[in-house]
Amino acid sequence: MGMGNIKIAPSILSADFAKLGDEVRAISEAGADYVHVDVMDGHFVPNLTIGPVVIKSIRPASKLVFDVHLMIEKPDASIESYARAGADIITVHAEACTHLNRTLHLIKSYGKRCGVSIVPTTPASVLEYVMDEVDLILIMTVNPGFGGQSFITNQLDKIKQVRAMIDRSGRDIDLEVDGGINADTAQKVIAAGANVLVAGSAVFTGNAEKYAENIRALRHG
Repeated sequence: MGMGNIKIAPSILSADFAKLGDEVRAISEAGADYVHVDVMDGHFVPNLTIGPVVIKSIRPASKLVFDVHLMIEKPDASIESYARAGADIITVHAEACTHLNRTLHLIKSYGKRCGVSIVPTTPASVLEYVMDEVDLILIMTVNPGFGGQSFITNQLDKIKQVRAMIDRSGRDIDLEVDGGINADTAQKVIAAGANVLVAGSAVFTGNAEKYAENIRALRHG
């Protein structure tokens, strides 16, 4: 996979919430590919973050793909709200969905791309029977919901496994990685087969003038 195909998805969880619209504009101008939105409900993960109202209010700030990651219990109940708020990709957790196939169909029914995420202890095998449905697979390389954790190295094997599953499927599926991504770990996950990198503090460090440089460093090492 050539470097030119690597997409960077800055996580706005690390942005300045007092000026979120400006931050979304800044990363769009700095060369980001996706805007990654971390939705947490305080139940599935211990943190409580943002919901559809905030997504709707920042939607006009960028034409980029809004990559919305639902770290929430019972996601089916809120899929419609996130679809209407302006999400382009809606990713749910395999661990939160009893009927994962049905949830993915629901996302697609709103004309959105669907993603599945798995936490570090969940094996790649849970994806086996959704490979024909899914548009994006998100591998968490930290335990979601807790900030400032370091990259869990044994997830590199899982990324390689999932890359092989995607290649076998013959489908165009994004392989996204989120957690502890910096200029160093970025190169490791790219080598393992990822093509979309979520990064928070690694992008939003320094002022907006630095964002382009930060994004380039992740993409090219």
